[in-house]
Amino acid sequence: MKTFEFLILGKNQPILEILLRLVNAYENWNAVDFSDEKLAEEYFQNHKIDIVLLSSGIEDHVEKEFTLFCLKEQPNVEVIEHFGGGSGLLKSEIEHRLYLKGKI
Repeated sequence: MKTFEFLILGKNQPILEILLRLVNAYENWNAVDFSDEKLAEEYFQNHKIDIVLLSSGIEDHVEKEFTLFCLKEQPNVEVIEHFGGGSGLLKSEIEHRLYLKGKI
């Protein structure tokens, strides 16, 4: 079974820690988190990422620029804005997006 690689970007550290824990709790899901978009870009350029989760605290222009950067660098990446709703919603959002793309 394929392992899906995640990059999580957000400015609220406690929420980042929760998202990291939730994503890494699932078998075959592996995540790293960043609060600095420049460090996230550097990591993204050097790793194959399946899913980018955008979390809270990111300014609108940063969110748009980072999304465009990700899609330019890795056109098949899934970028998902996730701002809460519990672990069940997060898992459903991710699995739905992967299903639509034929990845699961």
